[in-house]
Amino acid sequence: MLYHLREAQRAVLKPLSSWADSVSQLYVNPYSPLAYTPFANRVSAGLELLHRLGKEYEKPGFDIDETLVDDQPVSVVERIEIARPFCRLVKFERLLPATLRAHESDPTVLVFAPLSGHHATLLRDTIRALLPHHNVFITDWIDARMVPLSEGPFHLDDYVGYAADFIRHLGPKVHLVSVCQPTVPVLAAVSLLAQTRDPHLPLSMTMMGGPIDTRRNPTEVNALAQRRSYVWFERNVIYRVPGRYPGAGRQVYPGFLQHAGFVAMNPDRHLNSHWDFYLDLVRGDMEDAEAHRRFYDEYNAVLDLPAEYYLDTIRTVFQKHALPLGTWEVRFGGKTLLVDPSAIKSVGLFTIEGELDDISGSGQTQAAHDLCTRIPRNWQRHLTAEGAGHYGIFSGRRWREKIYPEVRSFITEHERRGRGAARG
Repeated sequence: MLYHLREAQRAVLKPLSSWADSVSQLYVNPYSPLAYTPFANRVSAGLELLHRLGKEYEKPGFDIDETLVDDQPVSVVERIEIARPFCRLVKFERLLPATLRAHESDPTVLVFAPLSGHHATLLRDTIRALLPHHNVFITDWIDARMVPLSEGPFHLDDYVGYAADFIRHLGPKVHLVSVCQPTVPVLAAVSLLAQTRDPHLPLSMTMMGGPIDTRRNPTEVNALAQRRSYVWFERNVIYRVPGRYPGAGRQVYPGFLQHAGFVAMNPDRHLNSHWDFYLDLVRGDMEDAEAHRRFYDEYNAVLDLPAEYYLDTIRTVFQKHALPLGTWEVRFGGKTLLVDPSAIKSVGLFTIEGELDDISGSGQTQAAHDLCTRIPRNWQRHLTAEGAGHYGIFSGRRWREKIYPEVRSFITEHERRGRGAARG
C-alpha cells in the first residue's frame, strides 16, 4: 500500500514541480517583464527549490566520454559486455590511437558497484580516476521494478554467482575493486573460486568501506539491523511493484525507503544544503548552485532492490554474521558450499576504510585480513583515510589525491607479479 501511496504522491507533485520549473524561468529570463519586478531573483530561487524538491529523479548517465592517457585526450565509449536480467557488465572502452596502443595491455579492473539503493553512476569519480591507466569494467545494477516477474527472484547467492561469472569472463588477470556492500559477496565469490580450484582467480582485490564483519564498531545502520527481527523487515519494508512498471507484482525494498533512511541519518546537513542552494541562487553564485544540482541529481536517484536479496543481506551479513563466523553456505555451481576465505592463497588483498565512515565502521573492512589467513602478508595492505567519510573513500578530492594513488600502486604491483608468474 505504501508504494501505491508514493506513486500517488508522485502523480500530484509532478505537475506542480513542472509548473514551478517553468515559472521560475520567467523571473530570470531577460526577455520576460517578470524578471524586472522586485524580488524576482528570490521568487525564482524559491520556485526552483520547490521544483527540485518535488521532481522525480531518473537514473543519470555516467557522462564519461573522454579521458587523458599520457596527457593525450582519448575518447571513451560505454559498451555492454554482458547483459543479465538484474545487471549489465559495462566496459568503458578507450578508443586508443595508434601512438597509444601500448596501453591496450594496461591492467584490467572490474569495479563492483553497490546494490544498495543508488545507481552505479555514484562511482563516476572512481571510474574517471581509474581510466587513464586501466581497462575498466563496472557492474551496472538494474532497478528491480524494471525486471519482469518472469525473470524469477534474485538472492544474495545469485549476486555471488554473478560476481563469479564476471570474474571468469574477464579471465585470471583481472583486478577487483568492490565498494561498500559488494565486498561481502565478492569475497565469497573469490573464496568459492579458490575452493573449487577455478583457474580464473583475480590477481588482486581491493575492498573499500564494506561490512565484512559488522560486529566491529557497529554504526547506526548496523544497530538497526540488530534491533529489528528478520520478520519485522519482511513485514514493514517489503512492497510489491505497482502495475505501471515492467516488474509489476515483484516484491522489492523500495529505493525511496532507502533514500529516506540516508536523509534521516543527517537531516540537518541536507536542510542546510538546500538553504545554501537557495541563497546561492539569490546571490547569483551559479557555480555552487550547479554543484548542488549535480550532487542531488545523483543522490536522489535511487533504485528498488529485489526483496530476496535485501532480506538475505540483512540476515546473513548484519544479523547472523555468517561470513566472519564461517557459517555461510552458498549455492554455487550446482552445489551448496561453505564459504571459506582461507582457501584464497594467490590473490593480493587491499582494504580501505574512512576514518569518519558512519555506514561501515572502523575495522569492518579490515576484518577481511583475519579471514584470508593464507594470503602472504606481503601481499596484504590496509589504509585508513584520515578525515574521509563513507563517500570520501571513492569520490572527491581525498579519493583522487590520497586514496587512488595507493590503489594504483597496489594494482601495478600485483599486475607485475602476475606477468612475472606467466613468464615463469
